[in-house]
Amino acid sequence: MGVTLDNKLVVALSSRALFDFEAENRVFDEQGDGAYERLQLERIDQPARPGVAFPLVKKLLAFNEDGEHRVEVVILSRNDPVSGLRVFNSAKAEGLNLQRGVFTKGEAPYRYLKPLGAHLFLSANPDDVHGALDSKFPAARVFSTSLVDAARHPQELRIAFDGDAVLFSDEAEQVYQSAGLDAFQAHETAHVARPLPPGPFKPLLEALHRLQRAAGEKVSIRLRTALVTARSAPAHERAIRTLMDWGIEVDEAMFLGGLQKGPFLREFEPDFFFDDQVSHCESAVVAGPTGHVSAGVVNRRAIVDVAEAVPAARA
Repeated sequence: MGVTLDNKLVVALSSRALFDFEAENRVFDEQGDGAYERLQLERIDQPARPGVAFPLVKKLLAFNEDGEHRVEVVILSRNDPVSGLRVFNSAKAEGLNLQRGVFTKGEAPYRYLKPLGAHLFLSANPDDVHGALDSKFPAARVFSTSLVDAARHPQELRIAFDGDAVLFSDEAEQVYQSAGLDAFQAHETAHVARPLPPGPFKPLLEALHRLQRAAGEKVSIRLRTALVTARSAPAHERAIRTLMDWGIEVDEAMFLGGLQKGPFLREFEPDFFFDDQVSHCESAVVAGPTGHVSAGVVNRRAIVDVAEAVPAARA
């Protein structure tokens, strides 16, 4: 039988998600791909600093510490193959056991998520994230300004999720956006016994819990999850009942009723937080690595607003 990634948690991420290549990316933006490739070649033996997804990757790979291959991390990058050498060299310098990478030299890389069977894709490129989400893969755009601290709570992998349009569908969010808070609360109370449809990140949460069950006491790392949502009572009940119906438990649940999420996440100290609203992500970056999930009605509306504003901006 050939090599397979079946029954493993597979995380694919871009070079800029794993390592801090922001300075190199500015060279690309200002001088083009030729200058970028020359700079990466000059620095090929210079390890890059950890990037936004580094704590997540480091702790996920700890689930392999007993020799059982449960997690696979793959670099999926628009970089050229030569620049990819620096990525692997940087990973080796940090003690990350990465074996696989796909480098497309400017072409969209997310089409390779399917043969990889990926459970998560992280990238700094919003177009690639859109493409991955449209292809039904959990994906998020990393915020390069996020606090990165891979040394805190070394025996726990902490991941926090927003609810609507992330773990759950945006069904309820559509009601809120079209009719306001009172209509949203009434809708959720009326449908409290009906589970919310799944959102783009339900498969990741399920895969994480399968990983924890498979590892059991064989590894020292433990998973801790949190639901961090703008919902408040009475709309909180439907969210809890939905998780119960899915047979999934979270360790913490925060129903914040519109309060800023950053201060609460600062106390939770996530290794990654996923949210569908840019304003919540901007609040969260002070607490830890953050990714924007460009799904749901809020993001569709934002795209329309930008498109409508372009003609006026050009006039």
